[in-house]
Amino acid sequence: MKKNIFIAIISLGILFFASSCSEDLMDDLNKNVNDPENMSSRLMLTDLMTTSAFSVTGSDLAFYSSVYIEHNVGIFNQLYNAEIRTGEPTSSTTYNNSWGAIYGTLRDLKIVIEKCSEGGEEEGNYHNLGIAQILSAYNLAILTDLMGDVPWTEALQPGIIFTPKLDSQESIYAAIFKFLDDGIANLSQKTTFPLLGGQDFIYGGNAASIAKWIKFGYGLKARYTMRLSHKAPKYAEVIEFANKSFANRGEEAKFVYNGTSSKSPFNQFLSDRNYFGASQSLHQKLIDRKDPRDAKYFKPNTGQTEIEFAPNGTPTQVQGRYGLSGLTNVTAPTFLMSYHEVEFLKAEAYARQGATTLPQAKEALKKAITAAFAKVNVGLTTADATKYYDDNIVGKLTTPEATLAEIMVQKYLAFYEEEAVEAYNDYRRLKAMGNNFIQLSNPLNSNMFPLRFTYGASDVTTNENIRTAYGDGTYVYTENVWWAGGSR
Repeated sequence: MKKNIFIAIISLGILFFASSCSEDLMDDLNKNVNDPENMSSRLMLTDLMTTSAFSVTGSDLAFYSSVYIEHNVGIFNQLYNAEIRTGEPTSSTTYNNSWGAIYGTLRDLKIVIEKCSEGGEEEGNYHNLGIAQILSAYNLAILTDLMGDVPWTEALQPGIIFTPKLDSQESIYAAIFKFLDDGIANLSQKTTFPLLGGQDFIYGGNAASIAKWIKFGYGLKARYTMRLSHKAPKYAEVIEFANKSFANRGEEAKFVYNGTSSKSPFNQFLSDRNYFGASQSLHQKLIDRKDPRDAKYFKPNTGQTEIEFAPNGTPTQVQGRYGLSGLTNVTAPTFLMSYHEVEFLKAEAYARQGATTLPQAKEALKKAITAAFAKVNVGLTTADATKYYDDNIVGKLTTPEATLAEIMVQKYLAFYEEEAVEAYNDYRRLKAMGNNFIQLSNPLNSNMFPLRFTYGASDVTTNENIRTAYGDGTYVYTENVWWAGGSR
């Protein structure tokens, strides 16, 4: 009897509980704990560093850039189409995954910024705020550098604005510099919030990491100030910002892969697709300079004993024949910004200032070459770099113009292969400035060099503003982006 009463009481209690549960409580019970709606900024930043490196920098954007600037030759399927300028350069589906990844990354960075700003739940978390602002500048610049005018001021508002307008690249660059200035200022403030520690996949989150994030911010200011040099040359500012940036390779902003749970994007692409062949154009530039990196940059294809270089623009569509990159391995880092880039920026800025700063240009160039030789997947020594510079390079540096030309060629060579997007940006900027220093070999470039990337299909099909700007996609062959002399 007592047992029956006990059961009845429990049953009534359950009934009462069920009838009195609020809607909010039921919502809590129904939440998926493996997909939280609200995450701390530290956890979000870990994910955002990863997506910035792998899904943005090391994405299709890099693979296609490497074909257009002849670091690699597209020898199969989509990359072959890009090589022979059929379909891929003008299609809105080509870069759609990267388009979505950049906007997704920028949206989540906006959430972190709001969390850590005044009125947010982590107000006063200045360091996480500053990191989010630096990464926002970085991702936004990649977006506009490749696509030109894009939605920005009305973007990142799902459910509110469904067809955001396009903003001018000029105005977007103003936003990029504001992100950098605000990020540096916030990183320079004191905070009671803890360091990221192991959540910082770029710099390790230790006591020295904040200073390195600041240096990364200044390095980006140097990069983007140089990017606008066709519109407004400010070479003294480039040098000023670069001098506040990385002082050695240990400070550069790079994402390192462990080779097991994380693998280099180019290595993953080789394993999954194997669409690249060794570039005849790049090989010839190295041979012309007796560059020891030629022996490092390429290797025979599997089963082959010798390297067959693929002719740029006219390869046979075949796998397993042409040589492969010798730099592609599972642990090759993704550079958000390298130390050698900082030194190349200084070298260019000094060379453009004329004969009086030529010694500084040569010094920065030598440092840049030495750092590039020491890349982990190149593995040449300081002695190797010094011998190469003394025997094969210094004799070319006779005038400011000749020095500038060699600086830009050396930068192009150093950026193989992880820095293909920046090499592509440099090539377009130099052409706009009348500096035809980097000679490409694809015969189709006479009228079909891709001057920009298309918008993503997901927005071409849903946003009339983007659809109108896209047209049939052939504008990529005729319209430069704004900083390269175009109107959009």
